[in-house]
Amino acid sequence: MHCPFCRHGDTRVLDSRATDDGCSIRRRRQCPACERRFTTIEQMQLVVVKKSGVVEPFHRDKVIAGVRKACKGRPVSEADLARLGQQVEETLRASGLAEVPSDEVGVAILAPLSELDPVAYLRFASVYKHYQSVDDFEAAIAHLREQAGASGTD
Repeated sequence: MHCPFCRHGDTRVLDSRATDDGCSIRRRRQCPACERRFTTIEQMQLVVVKKSGVVEPFHRDKVIAGVRKACKGRPVSEADLARLGQQVEETLRASGLAEVPSDEVGVAILAPLSELDPVAYLRFASVYKHYQSVDDFEAAIAHLREQAGASGTD
């Protein structure tokens, strides 16, 4: 680790602690050359394994871009999309897997999207789940109505 102040090529770790969410490690470091202190945060790199076998880093922005298409013309703000992207990333990191299959990313999107906007959920699910007929849409709508009824009784 290079010192951000003097660019010395080595630093000493003074203290290491897990963050509150447990997904990263906070390290307090000191440079032996200039003796200045700084903090680094180390986080496990999350990668997505595509169906073709290609492995690429997880990008929250790609999740948001995909959901944004489903939300086109819907009353969903950029802040809502950012929160959904964060929820999806937290869900994937909580799984404890460093390599996540691409279909798991889609599954992680569906639940928060159904709460955010049911129409956007149907749009996204129709592509993700490969709806073939009106019956598929009717089944999804019935499922959304069940969820709405169940959450309304709490």
